[in-house]
Amino acid sequence: MKSNIADDQLLQFIHTAQKNEITEYHIYRALARRIEDEENKKILEKIAQEELLHYNFWREYTHTDISPNRILFWFYYLIARIFGVTFGIKLMEKGEERAQQSYSTIIQSIPEAKSILEDEDQHEKELIGLIDEERLKYVGSMVLGLNDALVELTGALAGFTFALQNSGVIAMAGLITGIAASLSMAASEYLSEKSGESTLNPVKASLYTGTAYILTVFFLVIPFLLLQNHFVSLGITVINAILIILVFTFYVSVAKDLPFKKRFGEMAFISLGIAGLSFIIGVLVRMFLHVDL
Repeated sequence: MKSNIADDQLLQFIHTAQKNEITEYHIYRALARRIEDEENKKILEKIAQEELLHYNFWREYTHTDISPNRILFWFYYLIARIFGVTFGIKLMEKGEERAQQSYSTIIQSIPEAKSILEDEDQHEKELIGLIDEERLKYVGSMVLGLNDALVELTGALAGFTFALQNSGVIAMAGLITGIAASLSMAASEYLSEKSGESTLNPVKASLYTGTAYILTVFFLVIPFLLLQNHFVSLGITVINAILIILVFTFYVSVAKDLPFKKRFGEMAFISLGIAGLSFIIGVLVRMFLHVDL
């Protein structure tokens, strides 16, 4: 039987840790019930049991049953349902890692907590790595579609902005260019997967590429459909491009355990750099061809 802890601040921290563990237990259980793949279901149920062990460990000190945090439960549960189980779980685990930075305080009073937490947390990470999720297999296809759309269409819209100087015409040209390019990219990805040694489904790979491309086209072109001032529209398009890069890079960095800052910097530099060059090309084309719309 473990001894009681008199320190109120330490006890409060243990209460918080216990609440986090029971919250994550319920999240894993809820996700396991919604997953069809039996192997993934077993992995999530096993991780849930790990979280329950954590909860019971802290309960030996608090001697109290604690309810889960409903807000966090629904937040991570919905994130996992929308963006994928792997992303949701790893995002949740990152939050847990930040919380564990302050565990040094509690370990000073409860030394045995260190080995238990380290062993179980490592086990959880190994189990998370075993989850097989389809959308992560096709991240490369999504990156291909998104990168090409950002680089090609941001640059094209920048060039169109100065060359055409009419929001409606720019939007029309951008949509035609973007839709045609998305179909071309999807077809290229299909042929690439079909002829290569990849284990990916060529049809699914092409769909992921084409969908990522066409969604990016929509977000980049929409300012020109809504606003009359083409320069303001271009500015919003650039902001949209940065937001798309930010969100997708964050998604990939969390889901695939990749560095965020470096990937974000590379994609932003390439996309915005080409947009700037294309804008200059648009200026030169208008000057030399004496186009006036």
